[in-house]
Amino acid sequence: MATPIIIENLTKRFGTKTVLERVNLHIAAGELFFLLGPSGCGKTTLLRAVAGLNEPDEGRILAGERDVTHLPPHQRDMGMVFQSYALWPHMTLRENVLFGLEMRRVPREDANERALRALELVKLADRADSKPNELSGGQQQRVALARALVIEPQCLLLDEPLSNLDAKLRLEMRTEIRRICKTAGLTAIYVTHDQKEALSIADRLAVLDQGRLLQIGTPQDVYARPVSRFVAQFIGETTFIEGRVSAVQAGLVKVTTAAQTWHAAADANIAVGATVWLSIRPETVQLYVDRTDGPNVFAADLHDTIYLGEVAQHQVALPGGVSLKALETRPKLIARDQQREAVRMYVDPQDIRVLTE
Repeated sequence: MATPIIIENLTKRFGTKTVLERVNLHIAAGELFFLLGPSGCGKTTLLRAVAGLNEPDEGRILAGERDVTHLPPHQRDMGMVFQSYALWPHMTLRENVLFGLEMRRVPREDANERALRALELVKLADRADSKPNELSGGQQQRVALARALVIEPQCLLLDEPLSNLDAKLRLEMRTEIRRICKTAGLTAIYVTHDQKEALSIADRLAVLDQGRLLQIGTPQDVYARPVSRFVAQFIGETTFIEGRVSAVQAGLVKVTTAAQTWHAAADANIAVGATVWLSIRPETVQLYVDRTDGPNVFAADLHDTIYLGEVAQHQVALPGGVSLKALETRPKLIARDQQREAVRMYVDPQDIRVLTE
């Protein structure tokens, strides 16, 4: 049965270094929740605290209504999948999956049924008598998942489980992990530094840096409405343009830069005179051979293109030394080898994020 995980004011120190600072999270029952951030941000330390492998210095961890903060790992009813598969090479898949049940003294007949169900869930029941070295990396990862699932945990914890797979297998396993978690009805906490991995399968995600939670939300919310420059540049590509707010009216601001005046949607708390940064995603930059003048329509030079078939990545130069990235689907505009092509560019004010930090 899926269980909510509640983390309250969690702080963890190693010596004089604070690696988690007053972290608060409420992960809903059945939610696939991602912890995302750069190396050293505290995401794995947080996961290990939930697992019982790191005891916090302050705060508490609840699994449903049960306080598990100081319980040893084997009393928390949590399954964990590590970066390494940690499969016993001399055992069959069935024996690997059975291992946790044997440690819990589950009757043999019941254990065999549960092991087979777990292997069926990861689509490896027909390989139950194979050894790990007979499997691909993706199949070995699915065995590690089955071993974590067979104990029927309250929560599944995954620590960068796809980091040892090649790019193609990672793509396949992303959706497979989501399918398995949703089919099993599990609450799952998943650590990664791979933004695309998190954006593609998370129900919600949290971005961490230097032990602090910076933003929590759905992938769509965090990508489209980052709260800071750090979050904006960590979740996908963006261009920052610094400017000063020259006018605020009806949910829109005018931002004056060295050579342009931009119009953007903004929160009500942004004041005239404030220094801000405009965050502009490449896919929001629209390019035209010709376009009528208007807000956020500028003459520009297309000065470099990476052609990828279905899309092209452009560098677009504006007066004043501003350079933006633009992503064009079904591309028609190409500039290579220092050629420059005059274009008109436009960005919808609703697509620009105005950031104050």
